[in-house]
Amino acid sequence: MNFHELNVLRADLAFIAHWVNPASHVLDLGCGDGVMLQYLQTDKHCIGYGVEIDDAKIPLCIERGVAVIQQDLETGLAMFVDNAFDTVLCLSALQMMKNVEGVLRDIARVGREAIVSFPNFAYWPHRLALIGGRMPVSKSLPYEWYDTPNVRCATIYDFQELANQVGLEVLECIALHDGKPVTFLPNWRGSLAVFRLRKKSPA
Repeated sequence: MNFHELNVLRADLAFIAHWVNPASHVLDLGCGDGVMLQYLQTDKHCIGYGVEIDDAKIPLCIERGVAVIQQDLETGLAMFVDNAFDTVLCLSALQMMKNVEGVLRDIARVGREAIVSFPNFAYWPHRLALIGGRMPVSKSLPYEWYDTPNVRCATIYDFQELANQVGLEVLECIALHDGKPVTFLPNWRGSLAVFRLRKKSPA
């Protein structure tokens, strides 16, 4: 898979991919159908694993040539040693975790850097829906309140605070909409928050 093909499939992943260095060791948590790892392996010569719980997604990963481990992220990443990966990806999966803090601490332990993305709950249509007395439904939050897999809702500012608490330094923070960066009022106009992080240096 080349960059153009990835950009057509998932413009958000194409933007995020430029933060991953060529030939990196990568762990993709909640890797879904494996499209990101397939691109990183074929175009950037990275080596890595995906972790996914969904039975239906495992065969898709295998078809793409992605080494995938079927496991619930909530049970932890004890199988991986400290600093086992150059980059840990957790893309549009963190909001589905009950123990977000625990997952982030594990990410900080096993990776030298991390890239995390999640739907920005402060995106203006979400705010407008709440003002109107309804839970938001949008492209980035496409489920109704009663059938959503998302158990945590966060804004850009919320995540910055938590990342700091668990020992992660924010290297870059970008808000995306339809895969493109939003520079003006990002917490208002960005539907997807994307963070590039690394472990804080010891004091």
